[in-house]
Amino acid sequence: MTTTDAILAERTPGGLGLITLNRPQALNALSLEMVRALTHTLRAWRHDAAVKAVALRGMGKAPEGFAPFGAFCAGGDIRFFHQAALAGDAALGDFFTEEYTLNHLIQTYGKPLIAFIDGIVMGGGMGLCQGPSAREAGGAGGLLRVATERTRMAMPETRIGLFPDVGGGYFLGRAPGRLGEYLALTGHVLTGAEAVAATLADGRVPSAQLPGLWAHLAGTAWDGGLAAQHWVAARFEAGGAGEIAHRDEIDRVFGLPTVGAIVAALEQADGAWAQGTAQALRTRSPLMLHVALEQVRRARGMALADELRMERGLVHQCFHLRPGPLSETVEGIRALAVDKDHAPRWQPARIKDVTPGMVAPFFDSPWPAHRHPLAAL
Repeated sequence: MTTTDAILAERTPGGLGLITLNRPQALNALSLEMVRALTHTLRAWRHDAAVKAVALRGMGKAPEGFAPFGAFCAGGDIRFFHQAALAGDAALGDFFTEEYTLNHLIQTYGKPLIAFIDGIVMGGGMGLCQGPSAREAGGAGGLLRVATERTRMAMPETRIGLFPDVGGGYFLGRAPGRLGEYLALTGHVLTGAEAVAATLADGRVPSAQLPGLWAHLAGTAWDGGLAAQHWVAARFEAGGAGEIAHRDEIDRVFGLPTVGAIVAALEQADGAWAQGTAQALRTRSPLMLHVALEQVRRARGMALADELRMERGLVHQCFHLRPGPLSETVEGIRALAVDKDHAPRWQPARIKDVTPGMVAPFFDSPWPAHRHPLAAL
């Protein structure tokens, strides 16, 4: 077994690589150390013929302290983002470059992967568990995403003046209908069954079965990685795909051309869902609502590497177009996680005051193509 402060990594005699995210006190929020440890481990196992498949889980909280499962990954370490941005720390840029490189590695791994997405899976955690399904990947195995009744999945970045990154434009843009726009703008939290319906998970198992599934994976001599994946998938609950409420309304409203039109349509509609959704959007960063809508719609027609390169430029602009405390992202994190006053001072404060000229610079790459931090993807 390889142990660090960030992850636990073990190769089993039966041919599996097992990884446990090991920062439970922070709901396994990703630090730069964790990103580097994950990347190092996955790269080493990618070329190790003795590792036939890789399984990933998180360490969670338990009555006796900490125990596996119960939390997957709550996202990136936003307190670090805030501190690094105010200090002008170059490690902030390193974090996003290396995190997006890790996201690309997972999505293009070439060996079967199994992600047990129990509990919270948000933001950066989504980047660890999204990739081509077994069907899409063919013989390479792809990524099997195992949800439970405790899964709580979301891309809530507009709440902190950011956009759904870690490949969010790519995988949200490929969700059915206009779910991508809806999830990107609102940060709506999906249950495990809803995640299956949104094609962001492949199936569900009862959370009580997870320790037994993990133990069987660890203790079995597998003929190949696909056999391990198929064994887990055979344990999925029947009817694991749930219904996402208000799908017709979501597709109609979130297919409208602008954020202003979306909010106006919601406010003009009857019903608690429409009014509640409009009210929620009014609390998000108006500027980043516009950026996120443009991101998802551009990403829908982009290759993965190109989409991640676009996101790397976007996140740079989030911290540099208006540097330091003037950054919409720094202000959003301050309000949510630092001062915790939940009263962000968005600039501009109203959706109708955001102009195309404010949005367009986010999509201007700060680097020529050959010098892009992700040029090698």
